[in-house]
Amino acid sequence: MTIPVLWKVACQEDVYPGMWQRWYKNQCVAVGWAAQWGFKLQGKTDGGRGWSAARNAIQEMRPGDYVVVALRGHKVGRLGEITAKAIEDTDWNPLVPPGPGLPDGEMGRRILVRWDLTTGPESQDLVVQLPPGRTFSNGELRPTVSRVQSQTLEAVRTDMNDPTNWVSLLGSFRYEKALSDYIANYPNRLEDGLLPHPNSKIRERVFKDRTRLDVLLIDKANMPVIVECKQSAPTIQDISQLRHYMKLLQEETGQTPRGILIHGGAAKLSGTVVMEALRKPMVEIVNYGLEVHFRPSLIGANDSLKKSVPG
Repeated sequence: MTIPVLWKVACQEDVYPGMWQRWYKNQCVAVGWAAQWGFKLQGKTDGGRGWSAARNAIQEMRPGDYVVVALRGHKVGRLGEITAKAIEDTDWNPLVPPGPGLPDGEMGRRILVRWDLTTGPESQDLVVQLPPGRTFSNGELRPTVSRVQSQTLEAVRTDMNDPTNWVSLLGSFRYEKALSDYIANYPNRLEDGLLPHPNSKIRERVFKDRTRLDVLLIDKANMPVIVECKQSAPTIQDISQLRHYMKLLQEETGQTPRGILIHGGAAKLSGTVVMEALRKPMVEIVNYGLEVHFRPSLIGANDSLKKSVPG
């Protein structure tokens, strides 16, 4: 029995927003390097190492192999089984439509896949944060397309099926400030009994080193609580930053604060981060999720509006 090869294809969501959703909808992954730009699939070609590595990889891919969609920050989207390829120079079918600066569009060499809907989160809005120690190697991450040998297909499936590794696709949506404002206005949603710090001079303090904390609250025991907000999984550096604020606040006010680090990464934390957070002074770590709901606005039926509408 032939063991299927696992390939990684990088999805340039940061360059082409919405590309992962297009891949999902069109049941494909894709690369660029159009033939009309001089990048030939067969024979002599323009281009450097990037195209040479990519064209070798897509030529080696076979139906029955698997592709994992790689996103920035050691995240992955879906697993897909390759069903066919449309990668020839004459197959150019861009997922990025032609426009200014892109007369031929982009991402037009397609590898057709059947998405494995039994692996990973059901929602298209969620992706998988590969846990520390289970990420792809640097040699696999650098190329746009590469064969994955550092992880087995089953190991990747296992990590993708662990709900504690599921995170929002909106990693690049910068809402730290909005989150800070939300917590400052509704601190009880974070913890029962939390209130905004009553002293505005302390609450809005810029420390002597010109740094500024995100949110300062006070708990039921009248202990100050410093809240630091991060989009991604917490790091040791994030904990150190928060402890720095705690130290400065204690020096300037004489009060010993608590520290809460709120993050939008996967719920499962690395062992090193957990151990660091447990050191004194301890830092509490809380995971959050963002939900946005839309609904149509209802227009009241009043006579003046009716009269202003033609017909």
